Amino acid sequence: MDNKKKKRKGFVFKKYEAPHQSPFDKLFEIFKELITHTSGDFDEAMDWLRELDKEYKLTTPEYTLEDFIEDLKKKGFIKEEIDPDGNGGMAITAKTERAIRQQALDQIFGKIKRSGQGNHKSKSPGIGDEHTGDFRGYQFGDALDKVSMTESLKNAQISHGIGDFTLSEADLVVEETMHKSQMSTVLMIDISHSMILYGEDRITPAKKVAMALAELITTRYPKDTLDIIVFGNDAWQIEIKDLPYLKVGPYHTNTVAGLQLAMDLLRRKRNTNKQIFMITDGKPSCLRLPDGEYYKNSMGLDTHIVNKCYAMAQQARRLHIPITTFMIAQDNYLMQFVREFTYANQGKAFYTGLKGLGEMIFEDYETNRKKRIRG
Repeated sequence: MDNKKKKRKGFVFKKYEAPHQSPFDKLFEIFKELITHTSGDFDEAMDWLRELDKEYKLTTPEYTLEDFIEDLKKKGFIKEEIDPDGNGGMAITAKTERAIRQQALDQIFGKIKRSGQGNHKSKSPGIGDEHTGDFRGYQFGDALDKVSMTESLKNAQISHGIGDFTLSEADLVVEETMHKSQMSTVLMIDISHSMILYGEDRITPAKKVAMALAELITTRYPKDTLDIIVFGNDAWQIEIKDLPYLKVGPYHTNTVAGLQLAMDLLRRKRNTNKQIFMITDGKPSCLRLPDGEYYKNSMGLDTHIVNKCYAMAQQARRLHIPITTFMIAQDNYLMQFVREFTYANQGKAFYTGLKGLGEMIFEDYETNRKKRIRG
């Protein structure tokens, strides 16, 4: 046996130093935020960046904003485009769209991690395909591909020794797994005019949540699906790549049209759990009539419109589609409407401001996908 003294192991504590960022990386972090706020308008984002540079001295003579723009071009984050009128200008690329989605995901997941939440574990392990790292003894009927050969061989060695090596059923262990069901989600985003009223930008946080959720699903749960709907006077589906450019319009709120489209999309999904997430700040104030005309009423809660919403909530319930409403307004009469709407669907509602919206949606998504929603 070696008698030399072993070096003692321990921890070395030193002052935290932030990771080094190049001048480009520092500006790019700010640029991604600005391009989200300006709905993809490169010129407006650069105007804001110039103003910030004047106030906070973001650049140096060695690395100017012109150098930054040149690097954006070289790295493929922006490209020159000609509009229908023949005017040239810079526009962001698909590479930037992806970077914005990743930043949104990092921001929201970062907050969840810092708060110690977000890493949910199911209390009901069983047959499935999501590994837990826990082991149990082999039971008759367990699939052979679930047997952990490494752990089983280790047990056999301990039980019988190397000289008389035998692998018995008593040595076999299998790894616990959780059932990982597929989830089909429709995210509805209110783009009525009230989403930018009262001096509060409500659409940008909603966009960020949508981009982060899209990035989470495509990278972590590729078998899941996410469809995104916007609703104003009407409702229509948008692509994930369209999210950075999403703007509020001069619209009323046709919640019924959004729910109808959401359920149409989910009806086409087979063998999957289904759910609707709805982000809204205003009351339903619009319906499209059978003749194509719009019935609108912004004064209070219109009984005709509200009853149609309740009917849609009940229809979704019959289809085993829970609706989770994220209400980013605090008016008592609107909260009462959401409570009754939620009761009709037997879904859930969160009454929240903009702060914490992303964390709430992510927590709910992770929780829902680990349980069987359909009855």
